Amino acid sequence: MDAALESLFAARGAVPVTVPILQPADPYLDTAGEALRRRIFLTRGEGGEALCLRPDFTIPVCLAHIGLGGVLPRRYSYLGLVFRQLRAEGSEFRQAGIEDLGDGDFAAADARALADALAGLGAAGYRGPLDTVLGDQGLFEAFLAALGLPDGWQRRLVRTFGDDTLLAAALDDLSRHDGQAVAGLSPSLHALAKVGETGRLAVAVAEMMEQAGLSPHAGRTPAEIAQRLVEKVAVAETALSDTALHRLRRFLAIDCPLPEAAALLREMTGASGLDIGPALAVFEARNAALQAAGVDLGTVRYRAAFGRTIDYYTGMVFEARIPGARDPLAGGGRFDRLLTFLGARAPIPAVGFSLWLDRIALAIPGGGRP
Repeated sequence: MDAALESLFAARGAVPVTVPILQPADPYLDTAGEALRRRIFLTRGEGGEALCLRPDFTIPVCLAHIGLGGVLPRRYSYLGLVFRQLRAEGSEFRQAGIEDLGDGDFAAADARALADALAGLGAAGYRGPLDTVLGDQGLFEAFLAALGLPDGWQRRLVRTFGDDTLLAAALDDLSRHDGQAVAGLSPSLHALAKVGETGRLAVAVAEMMEQAGLSPHAGRTPAEIAQRLVEKVAVAETALSDTALHRLRRFLAIDCPLPEAAALLREMTGASGLDIGPALAVFEARNAALQAAGVDLGTVRYRAAFGRTIDYYTGMVFEARIPGARDPLAGGGRFDRLLTFLGARAPIPAVGFSLWLDRIALAIPGGGRP
């Protein structure tokens, strides 16, 4: 399996890269999302810095590129162990994949990522049926903006993208208009949040965390919590029209074969007078690029509410799994803002994918021997 994948990655022009198992924890704590943060193995370095066992390869590969001042565009491949807590399959497992950095042709790079992920499954020995689903956070954000939702609402809904339970809860909060989302908030914190006093609010949150014995590295920082409280209060105290909520629910209910999606989106937004033209043009260009890359669009479903529960994704996201299975064999997406956050001097477009090699091996008769 490993040799076949390495050969495929080399044929795809990806340079193999090795990154340390022990990584700085802050980039994960700041960008990876709560679902992953809860699973990180944390420790401390000799200087007191927060470290962790590598929970994925995307952030370390991006940090390595920035540190080396790598030439762009550049594709990197990786293969090795990652570590996460609270997994039924165990706490360490093998991943392989490609990170594609610096290609300004977004449609072609997105298509290449999905096509190479599917090719990677074949190289790893899996040739059975697949359910492949594609979502688009950029299209979701464009739809929210076209609805004219306040910024706080948009940020809250974007943060739930990919988590059906959180998204349903957010929509329920927005439909009630009764302030229940902040009913348990103390009057003093509520007053600070209502007037947007994030600095004083962060200090108060930090004091409460210290009194409760909570580590500031255990999850969201006091500043993040303060910002979200401000947004939560604004959401709870501002009414969302029934028309806007109905349109949002209709959009999120879209689940169709990928070739049908663009026409359905055009019909829906046109009837509502909503303009998502630039985002839809990107969507259609990517579909054309997928066809050019040899992906059968009829085998891929577009689900408007589909995302991956990692905060750094910004555009296309996808997963491929055995029909009926809970966990994916492959997944990936676009993360254009990540490298700037990690210290790159200028924005760098980026997209990539990962293969879950242990799951693939279990899915192959004979234990993963192609």
